Amino acid sequence: MSSYKNKSEENLIKFSTVLEDKTNKGFIVLERNDKLPYAILLKRKKEVNHIFNFFVFCVTLGLWSVVWIYIAQVSSKAKKILIAVDEDGNTFEEKCYMG
Repeated sequence: MSSYKNKSEENLIKFSTVLEDKTNKGFIVLERNDKLPYAILLKRKKEVNHIFNFFVFCVTLGLWSVVWIYIAQVSSKAKKILIAVDEDGNTFEEKCYMG
């Protein structure tokens, strides 16, 4: 019984460490449950400075367009993830679909 309790405490410490790392990277905890344990985190959408990107696009004669499209379409979107601990004590991360 005590080894199960120690293992549970170790899993909770690992889980908390992963959560702390994600919050340091800009994620916000939307929901957290320490009994199961799992958490849903959100990283808000970044604003893209289109005026600056247009200037760089003109200076580079259009070569910047690839980077600008990537910034506007991929990296600036909001991200929602689920972090949990499985039955073996391993933490995992799964992308949640934005609805």
